[in-house]
Amino acid sequence: MAQDYFTSDQKKYIENAIKEAELNSSGEIRVHVENKCKGDVLDRAADVFAMLKMHKTELRNGVLFYLALNDKKFAVLGDAGINAVVPDDFWEDVKGVMVEQFAKNNLAKGLAKGIELAGQKLKEHFPYQKDDVNELPDEISFGK
Repeated sequence: MAQDYFTSDQKKYIENAIKEAELNSSGEIRVHVENKCKGDVLDRAADVFAMLKMHKTELRNGVLFYLALNDKKFAVLGDAGINAVVPDDFWEDVKGVMVEQFAKNNLAKGLAKGIELAGQKLKEHFPYQKDDVNELPDEISFGK
């Protein structure tokens, strides 16, 4: 089952990466992990994005890291606000860094590195505001 894949230490490591990435930004990052992805991975990631209400952030600056473990598929999906300010190939570059770790069977480290890169762009384009509210949970969400 997806929720049993990561050890508790790995879950904390990923969630700390999210907290750290969001610390200096008004952006929001979520990680969703499930076993299978039927069909196109970007379509499924978009469905999860909506299910997690990530499109409801004030500045539309949410980023979703989606993994389907058994199918070995993943996607990184940014909302309209962040996509408008990052280079066209930015998410592909992030995925490339993640794949390097995934190839070594190190999913937690790959996720953390991707989250760190997304956090740098969020900080650059959506700096922390003193009245900023953490709009979305930092915990990993799991599907079936």
